[in-house]
This record gives sequence, C-alpha cells and structure tokens, in this order.
Amino acid sequence: MDVVTELIIFVLAAFVGFEVISKVPTTLHTPLMSQTNAIHGIVMLGGLIVIGFSDSLLDDVIGTIAIAFGTINVVGGFMVTDRMLGMFTRKRKPPPAAEEEAEGKAS
Repeated sequence: MDVVTELIIFVLAAFVGFEVISKVPTTLHTPLMSQTNAIHGIVMLGGLIVIGFSDSLLDDVIGTIAIAFGTINVVGGFMVTDRMLGMFTRKRKPPPAAEEEAEGKAS
C-alpha cells in the first residue's frame, strides 16, 4: 500500500475510535476498560507482526509505536480495573485490644 493510503486509514481509525469511546457513558467506562485489554493485546500482536515483516524504517517505527501504546493501555487498564475492584473490598476491623487502647488514649 501507498504511505498516503496507510496514513488515511490511520487517521480514520483514530477518528472512529475517538467517536466510539466518547459515546460511552462514564458509568460504563471503567468496567469496559478491563474488556479493552484484549483489544490492546491484539494491537501489540499486530505491532509485532508489522515489525516482523517490515521492509522499511517507517514500518519499524509504526510497529514500535503500536507495541508501546498497546502496552501502556494494557497496563493502565489493569491498574484501573484493580483500583476499581479495590473499592468493593471490605476494610478489616482492628482487633478489640487495639480499639480499647484507642478509646483509652482519647479519654
């Protein structure tokens, strides 16, 4: 393919991706983050394939950028999901002896 055609496809994909993500309600954004990790894994795989079959420096650069952005999104997605799930864990109560000491010091 011609470089101009590849750039047009890239710009259109970025525009469509932005439009799709901007339409997701904020209440669904965090749960969907864990699902998009699989998509970013595919982006990373695509970057590896591009680098494997590359014949030019431009292909190497595009593949490296795809791998870097895919990795950032996968790690960030897992961090957000972990933080979200951490909000639903119960906090441990301190042992009774610690409660009595705290009350005694407050008096």
